[in-house]
Amino acid sequence: MRGLRHIFFAVLAGLLVFRAVLQAHELQPAYLELNQTGPDTFHVLWKVPARDDLQRGIRPQWPDNCRVTSDPIIAQAGNAYTERFTLSCPGGLEGRLIGIQGSMAALADVLVRLQRTDGTTQIARLTPSQRSFVVESAPDRWHQAATFFRLGLEHILMGVDHLLFVMGLLLIVKDRWMLLKTITAFTVAHSITLAVATFGYASAPLPPLNAAIALSILFLGPEIIRQQRGETSLTLRHPWVVAFAFGLLHGFGFASGLTSLGLSHAEIPAALLLFNVGVEAGQLFFVLVILLLERSFRLLEIRWQRWAEMLPAYTVGSLGVYWSLQRTIILIKGLL
Repeated sequence: MRGLRHIFFAVLAGLLVFRAVLQAHELQPAYLELNQTGPDTFHVLWKVPARDDLQRGIRPQWPDNCRVTSDPIIAQAGNAYTERFTLSCPGGLEGRLIGIQGSMAALADVLVRLQRTDGTTQIARLTPSQRSFVVESAPDRWHQAATFFRLGLEHILMGVDHLLFVMGLLLIVKDRWMLLKTITAFTVAHSITLAVATFGYASAPLPPLNAAIALSILFLGPEIIRQQRGETSLTLRHPWVVAFAFGLLHGFGFASGLTSLGLSHAEIPAALLLFNVGVEAGQLFFVLVILLLERSFRLLEIRWQRWAEMLPAYTVGSLGVYWSLQRTIILIKGLL
């Protein structure tokens, strides 16, 4: 697995560029919920992360037949601004477009949930490349399934801190069998807390959770150094134990991408399964890419300087420190 350490820095640099480009995606997406209360009326909940630029820079775009018929009730709840109001749409919404507009519409994602009086639900995701969707008379179940799968897939691939933790695990694992045990332990652990959080049995506030996830990355830095020096520790002997323990934390982080949809209990099992499959698919893709790169470098017999071999551990540790301090400051500010 030495070749894996050699390519780590190049892969990490790519991830950091990816993180910078997709900075907006690390925020919670905006959320639009429409609950039908009559043939042509809807109670609307509009929620955006508590940032002034987002509050002013992104708004729902309604069909021409729709009008807001009540004064919006505006509030700040936790890390989000919310608006509640009534929408009247003579002739209904079926076959019409709902979208987003504003100066920040090109940077933000919006999760949309439309609940009808007959009990059917339509879920959609609006993105910078697809800013509107058509309201269907009968929701397409395959389309909804694909939406939940895609949410899980994108949540892991855009979560650089999650991927960096997985990368750290790969750097301290010595053989393929232990790698399988470690990745399986991480998968089982975050699947447990993902399910627990989605069903509402437990939750973790986002600011302290993010700080704890950053600490899990910081924890791996010294372990990589010990592994390179030929030393040992509980983590190096049994990395699956650490993967399971910190996987429980990361599962709550994954859950944030699903719990914001406000799903009913009847919808949760299928949504949870598909979302988790998407997360696992993204994680497996990432691991396979790294292993294939490692094999390619080994076949090419590329040799690296000693200082390059040390970069992975110090980079993991440095980013762990930076994110831990950054997120702890955010946490403290939120408490003041």
